[in-house]
Amino acid sequence: MTFTVRSVRQDAHGSEAYCKDAAIVLDTDLAGRRDAFNPAELLLAALSACMIKGIERVVPILKFSLRGVAVRIEGVRQDVPPKMESIRYEIIVDTDEPDRRLDLLHDNVKKYGTVFNTVAPGTQLSGVLRRGTVDQL
Repeated sequence: MTFTVRSVRQDAHGSEAYCKDAAIVLDTDLAGRRDAFNPAELLLAALSACMIKGIERVVPILKFSLRGVAVRIEGVRQDVPPKMESIRYEIIVDTDEPDRRLDLLHDNVKKYGTVFNTVAPGTQLSGVLRRGTVDQL
């Protein structure tokens, strides 16, 4: 499967990325923009989306019952050379499933996520999946 994204600098204050029928405003301004994700934040957002999509994908296969999912991710940037040196995540799943099933769900997130498996070798990626309500994040 091939993915295509096109990004265009709009002016000195930002850019936009396009894929399918969607557009995202990008914070590429040296002064920063509060109304857009910067590249590091986009990476973390892609990772959280990968985790949620992975959960959505396996829920019917595992016959896993849930009411909601939320992900919180924090990344620590290293300056020299610039990279994400560590990423820590917390996945909250609103469910009545037993703990062993939560562990199975977490194993699936870690094993089958495209972005997860792309990021993991180059950074200290760690986190937990726990039971809770999505408003706890």
